[in-house]
Amino acid sequence: MIVVLAPGQGSQTPGFLEPWLSDPRFEEQLRRLSDAAGLDLVEHGTVSDAETIKDTAVAQPLIVAAGVLTLTALLRDGRDSRIGGIAGHSVGEITAAIGAGVLGEADGMRFVAERGRAMAQAAAAVPTGMSAVLGGDQDVVTSRLDELGLEPANYNGGGQIVAAGELGALETLKAEPPAGARIIPLQVAGAFHTRYMAPAVERLTQVAETLTPADPRITLWTNRDGSPVASGARFLDLLVGQVSSPVRWDLVMEQFSNDGVTGIIELAPAGALVGLAKRGLKGVPSVAIKTPDDLAAAYEMIDA
Repeated sequence: MIVVLAPGQGSQTPGFLEPWLSDPRFEEQLRRLSDAAGLDLVEHGTVSDAETIKDTAVAQPLIVAAGVLTLTALLRDGRDSRIGGIAGHSVGEITAAIGAGVLGEADGMRFVAERGRAMAQAAAAVPTGMSAVLGGDQDVVTSRLDELGLEPANYNGGGQIVAAGELGALETLKAEPPAGARIIPLQVAGAFHTRYMAPAVERLTQVAETLTPADPRITLWTNRDGSPVASGARFLDLLVGQVSSPVRWDLVMEQFSNDGVTGIIELAPAGALVGLAKRGLKGVPSVAIKTPDDLAAAYEMIDA
């Protein structure tokens, strides 16, 4: 079983879409996605600087659009029938929803644009951030976060948890980490996937009411608990709630193992999820599609 993975925020780099836009078909598609999102994603994917594309309101539509472009190239020539399923990490779940047919491209881009704006506004209300906690016993780590009023925002597997909350508490965590752990501050604008995002949930609940989701055409796993979701309406509800609840990528990878996944392909801007899989799904072959040059290896995996 080959599964497709869609990365989350933080994987984008300046100019990463430039190799894709040498093909006029991809440029035309990206302009359509730009219109749906209300942003010039051609500019942001080619010439915008690192600070611009770090902005949550820009980064999230840009990452989903990149995933949609990659999916179009990956699944042409009937390969969509040979994919066992799809999953996304955080905002990548919207890419996965589009890939599974739960949302159309235009609705998915409209939803992610609203998500990015809503989360940016929520993050501006209180100075918060996120830090990766690498190593240490999970129970000891989560207990330390609780002591500091921090929340585990991402359980990424392989001994990695992302802590989120107020900046002062994150500074204390870095100065006094749990036993056996090291702390790496992340360049993000706020405490995503925590209680601080409650205003964004309210906004996205309203947006979701304007959408008509379809049931997924292929297996689609959720960040909530790693389980497959057969109802498009339920998956849309999970997308809304996910903004203020932890990403359980550890459970997604555990489910992959239980379901007999034999290969993974990560969509652009790729790298992060393949890296996590090397620790959480040891021995499972992977392909990271960063540029069109990487498609050949992905085709070979699917065709085999």
